[in-house]
Amino acid sequence: MPISWPPATIENEFGIATLSLGNSNKHKLEPRLTAAAKAGYKWIDLFDDCWAAYLGEHGLPADQPWEATPENLRVARKLGDLVKSLGMRIACTQPLRKIEGIKDPAERRATLDLVAKRFPFMRAFDTDLVFMCASIRKDDGVTSDLKTVARDLAELGDMAAEFSRMDGGRMLRVGYEGLSWATRNTWSSSSEVVRFANRPNVGLILDAFNILAVEFADPFNPDGHGRIYPTLDESMEVLSASMASLAATIPGNKIFFYQCADAELMNPAEFLPPTDPDIPALLPWSRGHRLYPFENSRGSYMPVELATAAVLATGYKGPISLEVFNNSLSEPGDDIPTSHAKRGMTGLHKLVEAVRTLPPFWNTPAQIPVDTVALIANGMRARTTRL
Repeated sequence: MPISWPPATIENEFGIATLSLGNSNKHKLEPRLTAAAKAGYKWIDLFDDCWAAYLGEHGLPADQPWEATPENLRVARKLGDLVKSLGMRIACTQPLRKIEGIKDPAERRATLDLVAKRFPFMRAFDTDLVFMCASIRKDDGVTSDLKTVARDLAELGDMAAEFSRMDGGRMLRVGYEGLSWATRNTWSSSSEVVRFANRPNVGLILDAFNILAVEFADPFNPDGHGRIYPTLDESMEVLSASMASLAATIPGNKIFFYQCADAELMNPAEFLPPTDPDIPALLPWSRGHRLYPFENSRGSYMPVELATAAVLATGYKGPISLEVFNNSLSEPGDDIPTSHAKRGMTGLHKLVEAVRTLPPFWNTPAQIPVDTVALIANGMRARTTRL
């Protein structure tokens, strides 16, 4: 249930994804981790590509990141120890892709077993959480049927629980995240799967960008919003109602991780939808134009404080972690990890400050207070007046 608001303090620690500190093809992992530690982060979200590149740095096959060879596990323990020596912890590994709803029994079994290959590495990293993204497959070999998807997620939870029972370690957990271009692309549809899976070690991963990209934003609209209604006040009212529902219905302990990213207000005359039908319309925006929260001078504009307040109001106690993809992260230079780590930390502090100014809009589900909608809408207008 929602907590009292505003909280006297927001005690959620800050985290950042390894990919948000530099591209693994241009920047080695250790300098990125060092930059994160110096900036004050406590949690690291380990992205698959970054782990594979780290193996390659140690002379091991980067295309076999989850083969539990003695050499691979040795390097995994080395990475876990490095992160701890810097005063941080690895929060999770991600992402699992195209796992759910596979119809063919043999293919389904082989895919679920690939997930289990990660479990020994999670022990080596000293993390207990792995992310599963909602599937983007739409071919005849998969189904989006709720019972089928929930069964798959429940079985993964059972596999993780059995591994934990056998090795005597802490319970491994599976988090499920709806992507803004996946079949299940809203917080409500992904939480429905978690609820139907009904396993204590299966929970929800929420991402502010993915929430807002579906329920508010439109990069191909000059105003940046209008996904549902044309005026900013209407768009904010719809979003506020959704976030009020999130705060009122999801238990904080079923949110396993919260990621946050703002995004750039695009010029639709220059930023066009992809012409390749196999590329989701939102993917180029997501992969190249996310920003850290409240980077107004760089064009950020989304109401990330609204999504964050709703998540924290559930009683969620975990990290607020940055997952920012941006073309700037692929630029060369030793200063890229340091500059981005600092930018991210600045944004997180601004985010927390903004969250604490919001009234508890989830307490009146019948009607979102007009002043709440106006407060955030006016803030957005002020952030985008230069654009």
